[in-house]
Amino acid sequence: MSRPLPRGGTLLLAVIAGTAIANNYAVQPALAAVAADLGVPLPVIGLVPTAALTGCMTGFALLLPLTDHLAPNRLVTAQLTALAAALTLAATARDAAVLLAAYLLTGAAASVAAQAGNIAGRHAPPGRAGTGVAVVAAGMSAGILLSRLAGGALTDALGWRRMLLVFAALALLGALAAATLLPRQRPHTDSGYRATLKALPPLLLHQPGLRRAVATGGLWYFAFNLVWIALTLALAQPPHSLGPTAIGLYSLAGLLGFAALPFTGRLTDRYGPHTVITAAMLAAAAGTALLATGLDTPPVTALGLALFDAGCFAAQAANQSRVIALDPARSGSLSSVYLVVYFTVGAVGTAVAAPLLDALGWQGTALTALSASLLAAVLGRR
Repeated sequence: MSRPLPRGGTLLLAVIAGTAIANNYAVQPALAAVAADLGVPLPVIGLVPTAALTGCMTGFALLLPLTDHLAPNRLVTAQLTALAAALTLAATARDAAVLLAAYLLTGAAASVAAQAGNIAGRHAPPGRAGTGVAVVAAGMSAGILLSRLAGGALTDALGWRRMLLVFAALALLGALAAATLLPRQRPHTDSGYRATLKALPPLLLHQPGLRRAVATGGLWYFAFNLVWIALTLALAQPPHSLGPTAIGLYSLAGLLGFAALPFTGRLTDRYGPHTVITAAMLAAAAGTALLATGLDTPPVTALGLALFDAGCFAAQAANQSRVIALDPARSGSLSSVYLVVYFTVGAVGTAVAAPLLDALGWQGTALTALSASLLAAVLGRR
């Protein structure tokens, strides 16, 4: 039986998750400044976000299972300290190779955000796991939504190197708080870390509940990436021809999903993840149906995006609760497999967005996402 988190522990984990995952995105508005400072072509510096995502996926695969082996205070403190070190390396980089290596490490250490959600669910009071996971998911969502704004503002005020040092300082503050406040209890396990890694691939074979969670989550993350990438491309082309700032304003529609997450946790605890996932996917499908009517009316587009984002965010929080509940003692390993496959399927949605938009147009692309959302709703009920 895991000891409950201390008062404020879930909120601390939410803040840690948000500030950690933000480092995968905060540098993006500064990429042109970074390229100019280092004297390298922008396409080379454009690989920095790719390096961060690659590192994060590696962290999901190799570091997330450590939640089954190490005490939360030690694990989170170590990863946040490593994150601060990686950001400091990036801030002092004098060439692109060092910067890219630093962002591989940054992305891997930023996977502590997923560990925070796992810890919140495992150490929640009985019957409150869904709420714990949802609160941390809200923190992650806030970090993703606000990261580019914060990164751009800090870069304008301080320069990109000092901006990274500010985020490094935040990571160190989080490490200090984690060392002081998070549980010191080491999870009980009968296997070593190497054996845990070897056991990851067979989990999909032996856990039908995990297979359903992966299939359901993969469908909506495929749809999520498909919609947002295709939307960006469609709005930039005639007849809309919007600039980057105007297109970026549509991302504020995601605030509804962020606001809905705490309620999602309570609903998950009360009615179960299956009910929440189905309802969330129906909301996402309704939003996608609005988007399929066209992009000529900005309020309708914004409403469609708000419903779509809220549905995807809520379903993800409920689905992660379902994964943790399969076997709380192995929740780190289960979450590792889930997130690696989840992000892989999402990457497919990113890759096919432009070809689908060219072949089917915006309406056909939106209807493809609508089909994926409805199928996820059906699978979510099982």
